Amino acid sequence: MIKFSIKLGLLLFVSAIVFAILSNVFIISKTRDFIYDDVATIPQRDIALVLGTSKRNMKGEANSFFDNRIEAAANLYHSGKVKGLLLSGDNRTRYYNEPNDMKNALMQKGVPDSVISIDTAGLRTLESVYRCKEVFNQNNVTIITQQFHAFRALYISQHYELDAIAYSAAEVPVYSSAKVTIREFFARPKALLDIYFLNSYHNVEQEISQQ
Repeated sequence: MIKFSIKLGLLLFVSAIVFAILSNVFIISKTRDFIYDDVATIPQRDIALVLGTSKRNMKGEANSFFDNRIEAAANLYHSGKVKGLLLSGDNRTRYYNEPNDMKNALMQKGVPDSVISIDTAGLRTLESVYRCKEVFNQNNVTIITQQFHAFRALYISQHYELDAIAYSAAEVPVYSSAKVTIREFFARPKALLDIYFLNSYHNVEQEISQQ
């Protein structure tokens, strides 16, 4: 019985790793052609959906992921590639407000308040994408985040039939991004499970319809 349990556990572990690898390959292959890193070649869109992250890292230092997304968003707007910016992120307490932090940083870079919209209910990527279309009525969108995150965000967009491309913010050095990259590796298979098995996306739709 013990040997059987060990074999079963090993089989489940190997199956999970294989599923994770295949999920990553699948999602990346479906979305990589929709990611741009050159503002000169990216098509114009109505709005940019800027996906939130903390202004500070766990050590209280400036978060390069945040700074690079702000730089990318300001660059895209000032280049005339988008007409407005939708800032979507977490606002779990009055002391933690990703969209408001992004707005302040963008205004410091010359982006006018009049073109900025805020979504404080973007707790996860799926909420940010779904609410962009169903709550803010946007369908012609450029998603701004780092490339490793853009793959998943675009796949979710495709699931919701959102006409989206992505503008890749500058990446962060490996020594600062290893944990985030590993987390994203497992977030991609989780996204497929959410879509096709766990019904998480249907639950989000119900939550929004009741608001």
